[in-house]
Amino acid sequence: MIVVTGGAGFIGSALVWALNKQGRKDIIVVDEANLSDEKKQNLSHLKLKDYLDKDPFIEKIRRSGLMATKKTEAVIHMGACSDTTETNEQFLMENNYEYTKTLCKYCLNNKVRFIYASSAATYGDGSKGYSDSEQIIDRLKPLNLYGKSKQLFDKWAKDNKLLDKIVGLKYFNVFGPNEYHKGEMRSVVLKAYQQIKATGKMRLFKSYRAEYADGEQKRDFLYIKDAVDMTLFFLDRLEVNGIFNVGSGIGQPWNELANAIFKALGKKPDIEYFDMPEELKERYQYFTQADISKLRNAGYDKSITPLEESVRDYVQNYLIPHSHLA
Repeated sequence: MIVVTGGAGFIGSALVWALNKQGRKDIIVVDEANLSDEKKQNLSHLKLKDYLDKDPFIEKIRRSGLMATKKTEAVIHMGACSDTTETNEQFLMENNYEYTKTLCKYCLNNKVRFIYASSAATYGDGSKGYSDSEQIIDRLKPLNLYGKSKQLFDKWAKDNKLLDKIVGLKYFNVFGPNEYHKGEMRSVVLKAYQQIKATGKMRLFKSYRAEYADGEQKRDFLYIKDAVDMTLFFLDRLEVNGIFNVGSGIGQPWNELANAIFKALGKKPDIEYFDMPEELKERYQYFTQADISKLRNAGYDKSITPLEESVRDYVQNYLIPHSHLA
């Protein structure tokens, strides 16, 4: 049996979809008690063994454990508040940090595979680079409380010498179907699709650094189908542990992403560059690129879907019909 926390969310529901494609239906999904309609749609066509509310679930873990350990193969912990603008530090410490610690301890005590979502937000402004080496964990300075909550767990696992027993995954800019519910945390692909439908244009921030032209700031974009494939790579490889970047390994310009979206829609590119808010100028990342050499060295040898192909699949097969992974 596999437990997927945050299993009605973006990456979580995509993992359930991928497991179903492998023939796995022995999946317990853990998420909120009252799901939005879009989150319900994420699960509507998927096969589960059970669905549990996240609060009673963690209380049961704390009191007496989840179930007979011989039936629990793995916990894939994607559940967290992923809002980078969240300002309630106490909530994030309990919901992201303490919750993850409790699950981790349970899994280690019961010999259950533990795979958890860290975040590329732990890299902060990128000045320390994007290496997933455990040696740099203590030097990283996240720019927001969400990133801090993820960084604290990575550091706790390192300080307690647990990183050779568990897997932490730092997801970069993941986009794709099943993210409709994410509000302001939706990917730029989804936001741009909606902008283009409404106005015919796509808006991008102007650049304020001479070495980057407008729209040439770069991000490491990764399609959800590649992200879940990378995640499930670790499920049966019990000898592979540690923190790993999950990205394409290529920083690509916003303009390139924009052109791919317009092409998928059969439209001529029309990009409007607008002023960045003053409060963002000092914190804006001009370049991100995951170092995925550690993942490759661990044995992940599949090719990563090119950006244009990923965008075309997302736009034409999911956004236009407003469909979910099924």
